[in-house]
Amino acid sequence: MQAKTSNPPDGGYGWVVVASAFTVMGLTVAVLKTFGLLFVEIQQHFDELASTTSWITSVTITIFHLGAPVASSLCARYTHRAVVITGGLLAFSGMALGFLGLNMVWMYATTGFLQGLGISFSWIPAISIVSHYFSKKRALASAIASAGECVFAFMFGPFFQWLISQYGWKGALLIIGGIQLNICVCGVLMRPLASSCLLEARHYETERPPSNGESRIDKEDKSAITHKTFNWMLVRQPEFVLYAIFGILAATSFFVPPLFLVPLSYSLGIDDSWTASLLSILAVVDFAGRLLCGWYANLHVTKTVHLLTVTITLISTSLVLLPLANNYLSLAIFTGFYGFFFGTTVAIHITVLADVVGMPDFDSALGLFMLIRSTGGFVGPPLAGLIVDMTGDYRAGFYMAGATLILSAVFLVTLDQLQQRKERGTQTNTKQENSTLPYSTLRLLKLQ
Repeated sequence: MQAKTSNPPDGGYGWVVVASAFTVMGLTVAVLKTFGLLFVEIQQHFDELASTTSWITSVTITIFHLGAPVASSLCARYTHRAVVITGGLLAFSGMALGFLGLNMVWMYATTGFLQGLGISFSWIPAISIVSHYFSKKRALASAIASAGECVFAFMFGPFFQWLISQYGWKGALLIIGGIQLNICVCGVLMRPLASSCLLEARHYETERPPSNGESRIDKEDKSAITHKTFNWMLVRQPEFVLYAIFGILAATSFFVPPLFLVPLSYSLGIDDSWTASLLSILAVVDFAGRLLCGWYANLHVTKTVHLLTVTITLISTSLVLLPLANNYLSLAIFTGFYGFFFGTTVAIHITVLADVVGMPDFDSALGLFMLIRSTGGFVGPPLAGLIVDMTGDYRAGFYMAGATLILSAVFLVTLDQLQQRKERGTQTNTKQENSTLPYSTLRLLKLQ
């Protein structure tokens, strides 16, 4: 299907794309976030340590990130739509084969590898195409799309608990995989939108007459996507490198709390039904945090990198305080604080990436960022599981996550300082150039 050749509409059909991305977020990341309910069942079934079982989540997260450049490249070569549909099929395959539950290695390969690849091929193009459809309202649109994982996680918490009680963890995996097939439907709704590069080429073509039959733009019209290439040279940009290091440290922490929240609750003697409600509370406040932060960022009152630094500081503080809970009420309160600040962080961290590299390189930057960040997702859960095994206390995992996030904020501050220094240098150069212009030219510029 030929891509539409229009500027980012900032509305219209773009909201259909946002709704589709909203659902994709729910059927991918929300499943990953509520995997803690299955974690305990799988650990008991195979009689393994927490560190061994946590490798399922670790493999999923790692492949999710490692597959990002591949997903971005496929989006450039084909369309976001085709990649999302492929991701839905892979996610279903991972869960359906995991239903067999042969051994832990089998779980790593299916629920880990295939599920992670399916999430990558679904999540990356979904969040990317939203950024392409919106410009002025990008922060708000991205926040709404990402909020899908909160809404679905709110429903999935008690729903997965019910599935496990009725069909066991194996039956639950099979049913969840069937639900994930709806990702393919969402992919069909993601209509391709022509890139800004093609639009610039069209403008250039109007400035000169066509030659010898078919013009260059007519040829590009046949495929508005295939002319794009993946920009690996972003790793040479200091701003991108600093943000990537932040991503590594953040990923080391982000996946630990949802994984160990349920076991921590059990260790405090909280009933299963109340434990499932914690995941619902987490989802509700996460949702509120995303929408509120997306709305605030859309006002452009504060630089997004400043806003992200504040939210990272607050989420790290809440993680350090969460282990102080000793009953359901206090655990629910601290979980609420953590979930809200987590939501504000997730709502804008992709928007900050777009601000750092610019939209022409955004698809490449997103793929590279997720690839580099994978090291944190790979190390985080097993490292936290090892610390938990050594201390015999699930609280230790939360302390580790909070400390790592505090360190990540340092790199955001460094990034902001570098950007400000470059902005000051650009302004100084502009003033020097203007000072060398003839008086008549300066007067003309002022009149314009």
